[in-house]
Amino acid sequence: MLSALSIKDIVLIDRLELTFSPGLSVLTGETGAGKSILLDALGLALGGRGERALIRAGAERAVVSAVFEPGHGHPAWDVIRDQGLEIDPGEPLILRRILESDGRSRAFVNDAPVGVGLLRDLGDLLVEIHGQHDDRGLLNPAAHRRLLDAFGGLDEVAAAVRQAHGQWRAAADAVAAEESKLNAARAEEEFLRFAVNELTELAPAAGEEARLSARRTLLQQGEKLRGSLNEILADLTRDHGADAALRGALRRLERMTGAAGEIVAPVLAPLERAAVEAAEAIALLEEALAAIGADPSELERVEERLFSLRAAARKHQVQVDDLPALAQRFADELRSLDQGAERLHDLKKAERQTRATFIDEAARLRDRRRRAATAFDTAVNKELRPLKLEKARFLTRIDELPEAEWSAEGGERVEFEVATNPGAPSGPLMKIASGGEQSRFILALKVVLAARGSAPTLVFDEVDRGVGGAVADAVGERLARLARNAQVLVVTHSPQVAAAGEHHWRILKRLRAAASGQQAVTEVAALDRDARQEEIARMLAGAQVTDEARAAAARLMQR
Repeated sequence: MLSALSIKDIVLIDRLELTFSPGLSVLTGETGAGKSILLDALGLALGGRGERALIRAGAERAVVSAVFEPGHGHPAWDVIRDQGLEIDPGEPLILRRILESDGRSRAFVNDAPVGVGLLRDLGDLLVEIHGQHDDRGLLNPAAHRRLLDAFGGLDEVAAAVRQAHGQWRAAADAVAAEESKLNAARAEEEFLRFAVNELTELAPAAGEEARLSARRTLLQQGEKLRGSLNEILADLTRDHGADAALRGALRRLERMTGAAGEIVAPVLAPLERAAVEAAEAIALLEEALAAIGADPSELERVEERLFSLRAAARKHQVQVDDLPALAQRFADELRSLDQGAERLHDLKKAERQTRATFIDEAARLRDRRRRAATAFDTAVNKELRPLKLEKARFLTRIDELPEAEWSAEGGERVEFEVATNPGAPSGPLMKIASGGEQSRFILALKVVLAARGSAPTLVFDEVDRGVGGAVADAVGERLARLARNAQVLVVTHSPQVAAAGEHHWRILKRLRAAASGQQAVTEVAALDRDARQEEIARMLAGAQVTDEARAAAARLMQR
């Protein structure tokens, strides 16, 4: 509920601090005293449009804060959590708006800066403001389907429809995606088949470019390198080469005997090792010569292969090493194209099945909505007679929609209509009913919808306009009935409605001395029982309050 409202420098209000309680609270005062200013200030805190005209003359900025105490399970806490705001659900929820003289606006939730849109989202969950020409809430056809579902207790059936619609749309999206994929693939089918054949014939291998490039470099340098290696090999193997010299020396040492043999014996082992190493070196040189190759056409073949790979890479705008993966992807796309018709068939079958499920669930919901609408219309029409709308007729209109307009909310449009005179055609509530009639229709709807789909705080702006006597009594009685389930604030000119309140504020406009002369300011006073009686007597009698008016006020308050 709304527990406090702080207003600073809004139009005629310089500073105002109000605290509110549960139940029915009434605000009264002379016309022009500033009752609408309070509602404008509250609307600003709830994310309403901020205009510089709201700032009090001479002030640099206007500030308004609204303090709420929603219960732990209230959906406002889900919004708070989704926004990442760290606010304990046990704390008060403070919505604050600052409007600067240059037109800038800032918004806060518990001192954390937020967007104005968040204030609006929270405000819609915390407060309903009903007044003439109110295009939100009950007068907004977009809300009528949700309100009918709330009245009929159709949340579970509606949730099944939303789930079925989500599954149907997901299946339809899968069909659309597969069709798009297949159409794109078919447009490139000729290219794909040619590219797959070309790459299959080319058969690129990972790392092949590096290997070919290194081989090409080696072959390009091969003649010169081969000559050098042959000279080195000749030096090592000819008659007086290192290999022959080592082996000859080894044989001569091995033939020595006697004392000389013992002296040269230590030389034999290292000399033998040198001979072995020399032989290995010669063998490796021969292998190197063989690796260089002597085929004069090999360089041409290597270059042709390397250039073919690089040409294919340029054609497909990839690196040479990416050609194998590209070939695989093209092959996969071709297989997908070949298998696509079967896959699309399966997806279309799933789409038909989920569509049929949605149609069945939507039909079940439509039937339940029609039954709920009959009960709802009966209940609302029952409330109209005491509100001086006995000639009016309320009707919940349910029209089936074309498939293109089906949604997660079902396959029908729900709109509240009225006919204000017998025999007259019904039409939208906003277009057919006058301002005063709209307020009473809204009150009847709220009474029927008590505790269903309502915010915890309801605000009614002059719901009693144009009525008096028994009708005003009926309005007051219904507001009091609503206040059993929600906090209700009502701006009223009716003494009968004021007498039904549990809490009463009087709004006054006074002249106060200022530097520029006298300045009009709006003040709000909380009334005790005696002051309430005097205010209700003023509402009954006018400017001159009589004892008879006071007695009548006392009788009204005793009801």
